[in-house]
Amino acid sequence: MTGKPLRVGFIPLVDAAALIVAVDKGFAAGQGLDVTLVREVSWSNVRDKLNIGLFDAAHLLAPVAIASSLGIGHVKVPIAAPFTLGVNGNAITVSPALHAAIMDRLEGDPVDPMATAQALARVVAARREQGRDPLTFGMTFPFSTHNYQLRFWMAAGGVDPDEDVRLVVLPPPYMVESLASGHVDAFCVGAPWNSVAVDMGIGHILHFVSDILVRGAEKVLAVRQRWADDNPQTLAALVRACERAAAFIEAEENRAEVAAILAEPERIGVAAEVIQRTLDGRLKVSPDGVIRQSSRYLLVGREAAARPDPVQAAWLYAQMVRWGQTAMSAEALRTAEAVFRPDLYDAATGFEGSPPLPVVDGIGAFAGPAFDPADIAGHLASFAIRRHPYS
Repeated sequence: MTGKPLRVGFIPLVDAAALIVAVDKGFAAGQGLDVTLVREVSWSNVRDKLNIGLFDAAHLLAPVAIASSLGIGHVKVPIAAPFTLGVNGNAITVSPALHAAIMDRLEGDPVDPMATAQALARVVAARREQGRDPLTFGMTFPFSTHNYQLRFWMAAGGVDPDEDVRLVVLPPPYMVESLASGHVDAFCVGAPWNSVAVDMGIGHILHFVSDILVRGAEKVLAVRQRWADDNPQTLAALVRACERAAAFIEAEENRAEVAAILAEPERIGVAAEVIQRTLDGRLKVSPDGVIRQSSRYLLVGREAAARPDPVQAAWLYAQMVRWGQTAMSAEALRTAEAVFRPDLYDAATGFEGSPPLPVVDGIGAFAGPAFDPADIAGHLASFAIRRHPYS
C-alpha cells in the first residue's frame, strides 16, 4: 500500500456502488490504496465530516459539492468532483391514496410527467377547496437533485412547491418509514428505497427521474480542493479504482455479484434481489407487481456517465438561483462549473476527447427550453413559477 489510509464516507444507496465495489472487490487495493468506507445516515453528516477533514473523500450529492464551494447554506469549503458516481437513479414514489387521486384526475399518459404534474395540480386545488392540509413531499436535502427534480416536475404542471405543498427533508433510509406512518404523502429518493416502499405495499413509483431529465448528475466522488492539490497521485489512483469498479458493475454478467456485495449489512443492507432490479433498470412500480424497464434508470459507467460534465453543474446552479437559494452571478456560475473536474478524470483514466451525449443540451428536461449555461437568466425567465430575483 502507498500513502496513508483513506476514510471515505457514503450513504446506503445504490449509486455508491462504484465506491463500494472499488473497495470490496480489491480495485482500490490494486491501485495501492488502503480505503475504509464509513456508512453514514444523513447528507449533512457526510458534508460536515468531509469539510473538516474527518473524511478524505465522500459519496456526495452533486449540488452539495457546489453549495459547499459557494458557501451557500453552510461554511465555504471548495470541493473538487473528479468522478461522477451516478447519473439519474432517483424516483418519485407516492402513497396509494395520492396515486389513486392523481390517476383519477389524469388526462394523458401516466408515464408523461407533464400529465401527472397537471393532475397533481388538480389534486392540490381540490384539497384546497375542501380545506384539507397541503400534501407533504419528502426529499433528502435542500441542496439535492431530489429537491430540484420534485420542484421542476411540480412547477411544470402549475404547482408552486413553496406555496401549494410542503417539502420536508428526510435522510434516505427514513423515507419508507415516513411514508408508512403517513408523515409524508410522497418522496423523491435514490435506489433502493423506492423499491422497498413498493415491495412493502405502501408506495407506487410514479416516475423515474429519467422521465424528468434524460441525464441528471446525481452523486459525485467529492474531495476538498486543498486535499486534491496536496494528494494528486492518491486522488488519481482513487479515480482509477472507481472507474474500474464502474466497468465491472456495468457488465451484466457481474450484476448478481455486485448486488450481493451491496446487500451486505454494513453497505446498503437490503435484499440483493431489490438491488439487482435497480442495476438492471427493471423495477416493480406498484404493489400489484407491474414492472417498468428503463435503460436510463441509473447510469454508473456507461455513456461516459462517470466523466464529470460542467454543464450538469451549471444546471444545478441554475436551480439554486431559480428557487431563491442564491443570487445569479457570473463568478458564482464559474465557481459552480469548476467543481466538476473532467480534467482530473481524463488525466487519471487516459480519456481523450469529448463523449457523445444522448441529448443536445446535455440535460434533456421534459419541459421548458433547451438549457443554455451561457444564458441562465434568460433560461430561468422562461419559467412562470420561480423565486427571487426572477419572480
